[in-house]
Amino acid sequence: MSSKANGGGIRKLFDDAHAEGVLSPAGLQALTVVDLGAQIQAGLGVCVEDVQSSEVVLVTVMPDDSGSIDYSGHSKTVCDGHNLVLDALLASKQKDGVLFHTRYLNGFVLNPFRPVEDVVRMHAKNYRADSGTPLYDQAVVLLGTVLAKAQEFSANGVPVRTVTLLITDGSDQHSTQAKAKDVAALVKDLKRAENHIVAAMGIDDGSTDFRRVFREMGIDDKWILTPGQSAQEIRAAFQVFSQSAARVSQGAASFSRTALGGFGQ
Repeated sequence: MSSKANGGGIRKLFDDAHAEGVLSPAGLQALTVVDLGAQIQAGLGVCVEDVQSSEVVLVTVMPDDSGSIDYSGHSKTVCDGHNLVLDALLASKQKDGVLFHTRYLNGFVLNPFRPVEDVVRMHAKNYRADSGTPLYDQAVVLLGTVLAKAQEFSANGVPVRTVTLLITDGSDQHSTQAKAKDVAALVKDLKRAENHIVAAMGIDDGSTDFRRVFREMGIDDKWILTPGQSAQEIRAAFQVFSQSAARVSQGAASFSRTALGGFGQ
């Protein structure tokens, strides 16, 4: 069942978040300068009333589907990595309180927020890496979706924690609306709320300084993964993230420890 929030409902979620001090003026502006309602709506997924858990963890993954992923021979590795994260969550005792969302870097929503046992795995038939790199535009949409879904649960009195992974093998190339500072405004708001983790993985392309790219987007060093070009290194990075996501699902205290320690814990 899809979420009740429509485009206007999403604007109200953001206005409420702003009124409650969750969303800064800069964060609100990043989300409302362009009408992102339909794009965010596509990711909201399951209705809050249909989730019976007393607390909820939102896990979001944004796999890169740019042409260079396929050119570098990483398509299968990215699929495997996404599915590795899913398997770690399926093995968690708290999996009933976890909702999972997959949105590709170019905006295709494979999984709107849904229970982990209902998540569609990535494979060659539903993932084709042949597009561009609108990193900032889509990071704003993705984080806006996470924020809107979290706001839906908080408005219903359900404690919510989120962990999000952005994946790219290059710097921004094709964004037309957002800049790094817009993403950074949203990441800053999410960090300030202390129940969100935003992580990023930069798959080595031989030239991009991913730490600089992600820092400009507001992401903490401790939440940046920079694997090399081998499938083994990329899978290992996904494994590190999947362990963090599984820890986050284990409750508030575990979330706090993970948030403090980053990937290095």
